[in-house]
Amino acid sequence: MSKRTWLFTSESVSEGHPDKVCDRISDAVLDAYLREAPDARVACEALSTTNHVSIAGEVRGPDSVTKRVEEIAREAVKDIGYDQEGFSWKTMEVINRLHSQSADIAQGVDEGDKGEEGAGDQGIMFGYACRETDELMPAPIQFSHRILRLMAEDRKSGKQPGFGPDSKSQVTLKYEDGQPVGLDTVVVSTQHAENLTQDEVREMVKPYIKAAFPDGWDLPDDRLLVNPTGRFVIGGPDGDAGLTGRKIIVDTYGGAAPHGGGAFSGKDPTKVDRSAAYVARYLAKNVVAANLADKCQIQLAYAIGVPEPVALYVETLGTGRVDTDKLAKTLREMVRLTPRGIREHLDLLKPIYARTAAYGHFGREATEDGGFSWERTDLAAELASTFGVSRAAE
Repeated sequence: MSKRTWLFTSESVSEGHPDKVCDRISDAVLDAYLREAPDARVACEALSTTNHVSIAGEVRGPDSVTKRVEEIAREAVKDIGYDQEGFSWKTMEVINRLHSQSADIAQGVDEGDKGEEGAGDQGIMFGYACRETDELMPAPIQFSHRILRLMAEDRKSGKQPGFGPDSKSQVTLKYEDGQPVGLDTVVVSTQHAENLTQDEVREMVKPYIKAAFPDGWDLPDDRLLVNPTGRFVIGGPDGDAGLTGRKIIVDTYGGAAPHGGGAFSGKDPTKVDRSAAYVARYLAKNVVAANLADKCQIQLAYAIGVPEPVALYVETLGTGRVDTDKLAKTLREMVRLTPRGIREHLDLLKPIYARTAAYGHFGREATEDGGFSWERTDLAAELASTFGVSRAAE
């Protein structure tokens, strides 16, 4: 029987993409509140367009932070690298419309008699992990992120000043029997200096394609598409309006797994849109790291004001080595999946969110200060032992 083959595509966008500018501002505001008051409640949205940023939402936290929101937004835009005609951290208009949290929402999610607060909203959240990459992420999205991250590092260090902040990548991989085996097409669109031709930009991009992929994954020259429309000088919010939370598939698994629909950026970890998606990834990654499955997809569901999830669903997509009902029960015993339980287990009440606003919330390296704690695999050994499975395949 011949092997089944197919193509699968994912895209990423850089930190200078208009929507990602807004994600970064929203998460920078969130970090500022958490730095001053770890119990702050924040739901911050941003809109960006030509030389303008509007910030809105509801907060419960120190007024000293609220007064600094314009400064926080300018610093975020400065760090991304925008100081150009049409969008500059120095000259952009900033409107702050943050207001106090709704009392109706607060009464449903504040801590009750049993020391638990309810979920901040109803909703469904998904987590996913697989063996396609060392990070246990789907390969197309992971490589799409890597291309842009490498380009941004050299742009911001001054090594490659010809790149502008706004860019997009798209990677199409060949699959055989469920595993990526090579490249089919790569698309990169990048903002660039006005004096550069399309051919010059193409040559600038090529080394980053080579650096992003494993040795032996060669790409035919005609399958690399760089700035297909030609000129890309006007970029960022001057070229297209941006909104917080509009790149949810870029933020997660690139379309390789379901998404519950809720965005992450600008939301404090009492909001299960964010924290439950993080813990679902954490659980799925530990299942795969424990060698209980080669793929794991987890769904959580919550009701507003209710602490415990109303449902937990575990799916191993035909790759599981253990009973999924027992696995779901074990995972609930290992991690308390209430909003408070998730925050405490993953240590989420820290200013660790601005760094998540570009190049994916998942497939990153956990850091000593608590960043990307949901990427740890500290449950894997216990899971393998519980089910009597060897981790030799890790």
